[in-house]
Amino acid sequence: MIDVPADGWSFATAREPARFGVCEVNGAPGVEHAVSARGTLCGISARHTTLYLHLFVPGALQSCRRCRRQAEAAPTVPCAQERLHDRVRGAAQGQARDDLLAALRRGAKVGLWISGPSASLAKDYAKLDGLTDGAGPAAEAFTAATTIGLARVDDGRWRFLVVLPEDGGCPLVARGPRVPP
Repeated sequence: MIDVPADGWSFATAREPARFGVCEVNGAPGVEHAVSARGTLCGISARHTTLYLHLFVPGALQSCRRCRRQAEAAPTVPCAQERLHDRVRGAAQGQARDDLLAALRRGAKVGLWISGPSASLAKDYAKLDGLTDGAGPAAEAFTAATTIGLARVDDGRWRFLVVLPEDGGCPLVARGPRVPP
């Protein structure tokens, strides 16, 4: 059975604009260029640029006009729900997995999606003690890896935890009752 969102939400309607990093051409400060893996969108090689840690804003006054046009014309990208849905499909079969997939198709909010040191994530973000389904395997995954990914999704009465091994292993889905705020 496929769940159809009542309000018209879908992966297709929730696609997001493509995002690009920012760089400036060495020796030519003041103009920000959108950068991809191959260089700027306007064709300048990455070896002639300095990268910055923020995203390109096409409408900003300092944005390169050619990069602006390319960024605005770039295809949209999947939203967080669709990206997580694609990852969770590889998890072991089970009711928690199926309920999470259905929730993501309805547009459930992905409240957190991070990667980092397993011990820190387990301690500070996983909230393993509140899980009722799949808590054991999730805890084992945190102890088995040095770094790991973690996503949290709240939907209705459930709080889902997705453990995303960085070695390409199968994601693990756990859940527990959602505590009202």
